[in-house]
Amino acid sequence: MNIPVQYFSHEGLTALSILDEQDEFKPVESLLSIRDLHVWYELRRFGFGRAGHVKAVDGVSFELAHGETIAVVGESGCGKSSLMKTILGLHPPTSGELIFEGEKISIFSDAALQEYRFGIGYVQQDPYGALPPFMNVEKILEEPLVISGVKDRTERDRRIRRAMTEVKLHPVEDFLHKFPHMLSGGQQQRVVIARAMILDPKMIVADEPVSMLDASVRVEILKLLHTLQERYHLSVLYITHDLSTVKYFSARIFVMYAGLLVEKAETRKLLEHPLHPYTLALLAATSDPDARNSEVYRELPSGEPPSLVNPPKGCRFHPRCSRAMSGLCDKEAPPEFEPEPNHFVACWLYE
Repeated sequence: MNIPVQYFSHEGLTALSILDEQDEFKPVESLLSIRDLHVWYELRRFGFGRAGHVKAVDGVSFELAHGETIAVVGESGCGKSSLMKTILGLHPPTSGELIFEGEKISIFSDAALQEYRFGIGYVQQDPYGALPPFMNVEKILEEPLVISGVKDRTERDRRIRRAMTEVKLHPVEDFLHKFPHMLSGGQQQRVVIARAMILDPKMIVADEPVSMLDASVRVEILKLLHTLQERYHLSVLYITHDLSTVKYFSARIFVMYAGLLVEKAETRKLLEHPLHPYTLALLAATSDPDARNSEVYRELPSGEPPSLVNPPKGCRFHPRCSRAMSGLCDKEAPPEFEPEPNHFVACWLYE
């Protein structure tokens, strides 16, 4: 099943976007390496005794190169937020390795872990909830500088003004003393992005950065992130459930389902030629404002995502998959196949 990129236009905009200006993904030296990562949360019965584990991330591996943008896509409950929080250093991994610039994060001292966190910017999903309502924009942006040890007030002011100018909050004097409730949703998200950039990070983790915004400003915010990523050669991990937005600046897409990565490919290749049945389902569920596609048949999976406490045996998508093969998909988990160069899929259909 081939699905043209143009089919997934977003808010009236076609896929002829930033992606068209990018070269094909070319692997370079890794900034972040994730190897067989597991993040399990222990369940307890009435506070006493173990009742199992929530297997939020259950064996994820990938490399994030310097200056690369990767989108991790999946529906709610697939484990992408747990993956993100572990990368941010907020949750310790149950097993597996996270390697940042050649060093294992798990053996970092407290001081080294703090330095690692200073090197990662975080763009939250809900800008209003992410900003303290009792602080104005100047104080919000000054706080991380103070915490990180920038003592010179002149230097702090210079960096605040630079960050605000970069996210197009200008004239700066008009916004410095405003509180979050005095800003629009798009302006609030620009403050969040400025705060993420204020410490000159090497990497940005963006958690659904446009899902809470009006349709009219979503692409504008994504283009801003893309501009900053190119200007500072940032690595970006973009977490989302919406495949219609990833084309705007992601080099590669990783599709996540029930704690596992089921498909990995360059953005254009995955959107034009998706392979995994779950990826096809995500694309079919994407809203399309083009009336010409109103009669297009969309095959959507039945049922609900599986419990991560007791995931199904075999392929975790097989209970919802119309192409599941009895005696194989329900018995044995598929390994990762490479049916096309640099296009990986965990599905027995491509054995």
